[in-house]
Amino acid sequence: MTSSPLDEEIDRRVVPALKTHRMVLGEDGENLFAAGVADMDFAVAPVVQEALEKRLAHPLFGYEALPDSLLPALGRWQNERHGWQVRVETILRAPNVLNALAMAMNLFSAPGDGIIVQPPVFFDFFDVIRENGRTLRTNPLRLEKGRYQMDFDHLEKLAAEPRTRMLLLCNPHNPVGRVWQQEELVRLGDICARHDVLVISDEIHGDITFPGHDFTPFASLGPHYADNAIVCLSPAKSFNIAACCSAFTLVANQQRRERFQAENSRLTVNKNNAFANAAMLAAYERGGPWLDQVLAYLWQNVELVRRAMASMPGVELIEPEGTFLLWLDFRALNLSAAELTAFLRQRARWAVARGEAFGPEGQGFARLNIACPRSRLRKALDRLHVALKEQQGTTGK
Repeated sequence: MTSSPLDEEIDRRVVPALKTHRMVLGEDGENLFAAGVADMDFAVAPVVQEALEKRLAHPLFGYEALPDSLLPALGRWQNERHGWQVRVETILRAPNVLNALAMAMNLFSAPGDGIIVQPPVFFDFFDVIRENGRTLRTNPLRLEKGRYQMDFDHLEKLAAEPRTRMLLLCNPHNPVGRVWQQEELVRLGDICARHDVLVISDEIHGDITFPGHDFTPFASLGPHYADNAIVCLSPAKSFNIAACCSAFTLVANQQRRERFQAENSRLTVNKNNAFANAAMLAAYERGGPWLDQVLAYLWQNVELVRRAMASMPGVELIEPEGTFLLWLDFRALNLSAAELTAFLRQRARWAVARGEAFGPEGQGFARLNIACPRSRLRKALDRLHVALKEQQGTTGK
């Protein structure tokens, strides 16, 4: 097999990378397969590194304006990759996606109001709701024949509750890997509009989809849907630049957009980072070929995991449609949440995201990050296979 630049092993411990830091791995985690934090272990796109080096060569780092070409570049990217014609005037800046979620929650709901999420879902959704004094309303996804589906009947009931104000949509869905289809989004959007529930769509994984699954931005469904939505975007996941980029909030409704702009000003979150600007502009203008290479590599990693797990007792792969995060079903092992974590950590030497962190519906599951060199992933799968066989022998199954 032809080698790829993405095969390169890069020691992330040279810098205080969160994925390999003791605050994530623990004091005894040096030899674990670090696959819990949702970023890539691939070197950044050469065009991004070149842009950063060029900016660094200029020896002044004072206040900078937003590059005139950045927002149009974001608009062209969405149009060319996803068929979404973005109006540049609807794009606002944000420090990060979670910041945008929190701001939207505080602007367009009141303390105690209900916020709908669809677990198992990104665990920070729960924190943002709780820390901002809102009430969690859960519409659990249904696992049917190995594929997660939305429960639209229950969603209608939740949306109809008098104090339900907002729904946090994760598209593509972290951690289960669904890329929601247009008809699913339309049905969700119609329910929310009917009950005056605002859709906040986290689309940070939108560029990362697998063959046969096209990403549909929620606001691309049409003006009616865009008017009842706030879309949160960032190139952080697509280009592995989470430590040196910011985010964008797209607000089609003019009144909401004006309120968001005023809040940005009030909280003074409208400053620019020179290196984030350089990285994001290079990514959106010239990073497409690199991302296509990454997507092909990730798909080969998915195929590796699928083949390996076909012969492993006690684990099933939930077939992914998007993101570089795989959702693994270990429920056949009949282990408690603590026992499963101990098994993966001590026997397989895996440090992955615990399923129950994504809600009670995630108990018995684990989230695996496959955005790493294939040789490392293959070794980790081998260790898991041995651990599962030993577990099977121990339990007599």
